[in-house]
Amino acid sequence: MLFVLGEYRIEGRRAAEIAASVERAVGSGELEPGQLLPPMRELAGELGVNPNTVAAAYRTLRERGVIETAGRRGSRVRPKPATTARERFRVDVPPGVRDLSDGNPDTALLPPLAEAFARAAGRGDREPVLYGEAAVEPGLARAARADLDADGVPDGPIAVTSGSLDAIERVLAVHLRPGDAVAVEDPGWRSLLDLAPAMGLRLLSVGVDDEGPLPDDVRAALRAGARALIVTDRAQNPTGAAVSASRARALRSVLADHPEVLLVEDDHGHRIVDLPLHPLAGATAHWAFVRSAAKAYGPDLRLAVLTGDAVTVDRVLGRQRLGPGWVSRLLQRAVVRLWEDGAVDVRAVAASYRERRDALIETLAARGIEAHGRSGMNVWVPVPDETGVVARLLHSGWAVAPGARFRMDAPPGVRITVSSLSPDDIAPLADAVASAAGPAPARRYV
Repeated sequence: MLFVLGEYRIEGRRAAEIAASVERAVGSGELEPGQLLPPMRELAGELGVNPNTVAAAYRTLRERGVIETAGRRGSRVRPKPATTARERFRVDVPPGVRDLSDGNPDTALLPPLAEAFARAAGRGDREPVLYGEAAVEPGLARAARADLDADGVPDGPIAVTSGSLDAIERVLAVHLRPGDAVAVEDPGWRSLLDLAPAMGLRLLSVGVDDEGPLPDDVRAALRAGARALIVTDRAQNPTGAAVSASRARALRSVLADHPEVLLVEDDHGHRIVDLPLHPLAGATAHWAFVRSAAKAYGPDLRLAVLTGDAVTVDRVLGRQRLGPGWVSRLLQRAVVRLWEDGAVDVRAVAASYRERRDALIETLAARGIEAHGRSGMNVWVPVPDETGVVARLLHSGWAVAPGARFRMDAPPGVRITVSSLSPDDIAPLADAVASAAGPAPARRYV
């Protein structure tokens, strides 16, 4: 049976078939974000099925993050459905255009990997890792724990995951259920904004300024029922925010009234940022703190260190044991070798990114353009019309990331990755941004 919705026909007789039909249409773009779906009884009548069958299909789509339901206002495709990830907003970079949209580190600042892997492989030949052995390399656990202790992160067991997003997904999965609400930064990391709805979780927006999440927004989200809060400590993507000491105290005060909330911290800026860490870890009963090797050592090193309260880490390790089992000990040993050899000069790397960010921000300010970037490798520029700005910059030879990839309720903006910029690039880029955006009054970028 078929039901025509605009130019698309919903079909199926079982809940799984109906859900798959809608999801295919959303993925292909035949059903647009925000488009209203037919009432359940109406669709059931047209398809010749029980209304409970359509209700089950819609429930599946909600849990997958494809649609949302607002009572009598009906069900509609989510504004940012999980099926159509934020890659639909990506910029196609023509030949000859400088790509400042990808968020990648400067490859010149990444360390060589060959020797570290060769030595790790040599040890693997002598001491093969077999089934049933520990999931975490002892040397990595010791080195990671020493770093965490130095930064004031509370004591807790260590797990190793395949990157920050893998760690965050595992932590959320062992504590939350579909339908639960998660408070996230806005603007925020686009992968996380896609992941949570795909897990069936609801997102609650928390504004951000240069010092991190806004305490009043966090308080409002927690009072609205958020069961988890995710915070980026440093090098926040896309704004470059870094949690200050005073902001950390304010956030801890808010969390003190919600000890049951799951707190997840992402410190992916570790080893590329020279600002001190001000962790929130331990402010609630269940917490997780994640550090990735990707930004400092290379995105292809799919490794992150996770610590947290004993219950959280034990649950993550238990679920991991039932799936992939462990992250390659060969990879773990190579990362330990990179750490021990001082393969990354943290001060030099942080200074290099800081010089590029500061130069761009100062040059934009001289042209009347507000910009933000306290840490990391990105600069966030609030603009009145991000689609127009992106198009005009492409015409001028510069590709930047549209803010729609990172926003829920936050005003428009564009993200500029500074990793590939040279001193000679700063003025021409700032001129192009000023011409594309025009001066705008100073405003909060959340």
